[in-house]
Amino acid sequence: MENEKISYQNIIDDVEPELKKVMVFFTSELKKIRTERVSPSLVEDLKVDYFGKTYSLKELAAISANQARELIIKPWDKSYLEDVLSALERSTIKVSSVIDDDVIRIKLPALSEEFRNDLIRLVAQTQEQAKQTIRKWRDEGWAKIKNAEKDKKMSEDEKFKGKKKLEDMIKDFSDQIEKISESKTKELKS
Repeated sequence: MENEKISYQNIIDDVEPELKKVMVFFTSELKKIRTERVSPSLVEDLKVDYFGKTYSLKELAAISANQARELIIKPWDKSYLEDVLSALERSTIKVSSVIDDDVIRIKLPALSEEFRNDLIRLVAQTQEQAKQTIRKWRDEGWAKIKNAEKDKKMSEDEKFKGKKKLEDMIKDFSDQIEKISESKTKELKS
């Protein structure tokens, strides 16, 4: 089995799920960046400590956007209210929140031009991190293809076919990241 053939497609099939994970992480990170219109995704993954266990906010409450800049959090049980409020105060979101009967109201201020620009820079940084990770997976896949050809487990022809297929897949993922980033940036500018 020393000279067992390796298909470039198997290498690409190993890289693709990793690229999909990068996309999932990237899109979830962008959802956390607020725009002028608030969304429940801004707080739904916030970690809440309740009776010694940690839960995401969406596990403990219904979250809805009431107005353009107001979120309503309605815990399934009133006993969660203080813990949820405490988690909101500790978060990096920096919002003003108040308990109103059995719900928490979060009012977000309008975005200042300076804050808007900070958020646009954050989108660009998040985009660059995602692209760096994609390039890392491209380099790893390409190294495996080259090594397989060097070890005579793949023909030179297959190596170049594999390189083209890998580059095409990387370009597709990079283009998706670019498009999502442009959309988020446009949303922040409007």
